[in-house]
Amino acid sequence: MFKSGVGFLALFGVGWWLLGTSAFDGWVRPVAIVVGCLLALGLMVAARRLLPASAGGPFPAERRRRFNQVNALQWILIIAIAVVCGRAGFPVLIPPLVALVVGLHFLPLAVVFEQPRLRVPAVLLILAGLAGLAVWATESPASTVRLVVGVTAALSLWGTAAWTVTGAAPAPRTATPMP
Repeated sequence: MFKSGVGFLALFGVGWWLLGTSAFDGWVRPVAIVVGCLLALGLMVAARRLLPASAGGPFPAERRRRFNQVNALQWILIIAIAVVCGRAGFPVLIPPLVALVVGLHFLPLAVVFEQPRLRVPAVLLILAGLAGLAVWATESPASTVRLVVGVTAALSLWGTAAWTVTGAAPAPRTATPMP
C-alpha cells in the first residue's frame, strides 16, 4: 500500500483536506473531516486488498539517493516558504506556494519511480497552487484561498490514489455464454 504510493497519497490528501475544510464553520467542518478521513481509509483498505504485494526489497541505492534528494529539497523549500511568507506578513500565500512545490516535486519522482502517471498529480497540484494565487489576487479572504488549494490538492491526491488502485485491480470476470 505504501510502496504503491496509495498510503502516502491518501494521508497527504487528508492533510490538504484539513486545510481546505478550515474554511468551514459549525457542524460542516467536523462532518467534512470525517468524510475525508473515511475516504482516505477506504483508499488504503482498497489498496491493501486489491494491489499485489510489492516484490523485492528496498530501492536500489541510486534510486533511494535521488528520492531522498528530491524530498529534502521539497521540505527545504516548504520551510523557506513558511518562514518568508510568515515574516513578510503574507501567510495566506503559504498554501498555494506549497502546492506548487509539492506539484513540482512529483515531476522528478515520476522518473525516479518510473511512474509517468505521477505527472498527473504534479500538474493538478501546480494548478491548485496557481488557482490559490489567482483567488488571492482577487483579494478574496484567506479562508477562500485555503478552501480552493486544500480541496483541490486533496481531491487530486485521492484521485491519483483511486486511479492507482483501480488501474491495478483485476478486471471483473464475464460470464461465459451458455451454448
